[in-house]
Amino acid sequence: MIRYFNYTESSGVQAGEGPADFESMLKDRRGLLWVDMQQPGKEEGRLLSDVFKLHPLAVEDAFLVNQISKIDEYGDDMFAVFKLIDYLGEDDELKITEVDIFVSKRFVVTIHQERHRVFDFLYSNATGNKRMMSRGSDLFFHAVVDAFIDSFNITLDVLESQVDEIEEIVLGEPDENIVRAIFRVRRNMALLKRVASPQKETLYRLSRKEFNAISERARICFRDIYDNVTRINEVADSNRETLSAALEVYFSSVSTKTNEIIKFLTLITVILMPPTFLVGLWGMNFASMPELHWEYGYVFFWIVILVTTGGLLMFFRRKKWL
Repeated sequence: MIRYFNYTESSGVQAGEGPADFESMLKDRRGLLWVDMQQPGKEEGRLLSDVFKLHPLAVEDAFLVNQISKIDEYGDDMFAVFKLIDYLGEDDELKITEVDIFVSKRFVVTIHQERHRVFDFLYSNATGNKRMMSRGSDLFFHAVVDAFIDSFNITLDVLESQVDEIEEIVLGEPDENIVRAIFRVRRNMALLKRVASPQKETLYRLSRKEFNAISERARICFRDIYDNVTRINEVADSNRETLSAALEVYFSSVSTKTNEIIKFLTLITVILMPPTFLVGLWGMNFASMPELHWEYGYVFFWIVILVTTGGLLMFFRRKKWL
């Protein structure tokens, strides 16, 4: 599937879907052509090589999957790999979408395997905002990358809200389900940081005087995205530490409760030991026991038990064990 926008000063924006005469569009050096390819095949590969005259190595990389985020320069053209990340639900892992981008003075080509709302958003903006296409390929490239990084911000906001909920639960009455939730959110935070970190390096390079195709005003804009990705990494690290602390608090709470239960049961056992001993002592079947035929033996038995138990309770309270 191919969608394209061709902007020229004379005719404005020309948009369409499917193959078109891109070679004629590229002859006008005063405009900008954006071609978005979804699930490209051999025909799209031929367009990249024969019409857009892109480097064979870059075209080959564009058809590979699971690449690390990077940016390379081939003469006047650039090839970059960026990734989007989306939160699908509590029981699902974060979805990662890889996007390959070619940038030249006259055109920008984006390539991806699956349809994504970011491209619908960019398509809508390009239709209603001529300024987006009229500022040049480097600033349009910035607008595309900025929309990509917004997916990280949205996902991070969702994960942060889950971290806040976990903190409240841990400080309240946590149960064993909270451990599963902590590990799930920690895993997603680690994945988000693992995807964002390589893009931070790419954005750092774009914000410096390394590529001829990137103007000074575009470099300033890329610095802003670089700062945003830096913040995303720092927030992800901070939340992972918060989750680790929450896990420690949970285990500490469980340990404290266990100790309280053991302490209670131990005290009950110790308190019942003297009565158990006395009951066993006076329950022996010896005919010549001194207290066996004593008139007040039964009352004496209960007095001994109550005094012994009361003495133990006072001793435990003085030691602050109760």
